[in-house]
Amino acid sequence: MNSQTQAFSIAGEAGLLECNLDLPPEVPPRGIALIAHPHPLFGGTMDNKVVQTLARAFIALGYVSVRMNFRGVGSSGGVYDEGIGETKDMALLHAHMRAQYPNLPVAMAGFSFGTFVLSRLQQQLIAQDAPAERLVLVGTAAGKWTLPEVPANTLLIHGEKDDTIPLSDVLDWARPQDLPVIVIPDADHFFHRKLHHIKKLVIDGWERPGSAA
Repeated sequence: MNSQTQAFSIAGEAGLLECNLDLPPEVPPRGIALIAHPHPLFGGTMDNKVVQTLARAFIALGYVSVRMNFRGVGSSGGVYDEGIGETKDMALLHAHMRAQYPNLPVAMAGFSFGTFVLSRLQQQLIAQDAPAERLVLVGTAAGKWTLPEVPANTLLIHGEKDDTIPLSDVLDWARPQDLPVIVIPDADHFFHRKLHHIKKLVIDGWERPGSAA
């Protein structure tokens, strides 16, 4: 993402997993942000523009931001595993980052397919009594996959004109949970010319008093 981006890899059950890490300008960091990319079979990578926008937002907030190419993407070993193996791999990245920064809270942000992976991981972390402090779900993959319920402080952002994941599907998933959905007018699935809104919404949502509670 920039000249300061640190490339590294971790061992996954299907092979090495390619990762990138960006440190915030302030030291020490206030937290860790795990960012998950869209569908591996449709061009999704950790360099996706929405993923990079999310990483930049968390860097601005003072978080160590880390992205991973899911199995079969880029230099990551293995093949697409319908979100099951990808959740395992993201859990390994979560454990790796917690070991590097044991005293920092973890936030998780995903785009499209990445929202499926991270909502599943959050469910597992809740069962372990160690949930991430907050989720950001952009282009939430409701209707494409069966998403579990998510905590009430989850930040949901969706495009009004998303024709990959219709807004109506997201509302149908969010409604029983009484979750607000922030809709960006005229935005498509990839938020062309609307990425600045995502960054601002994440930063403003985090900085608002009590927003991360």
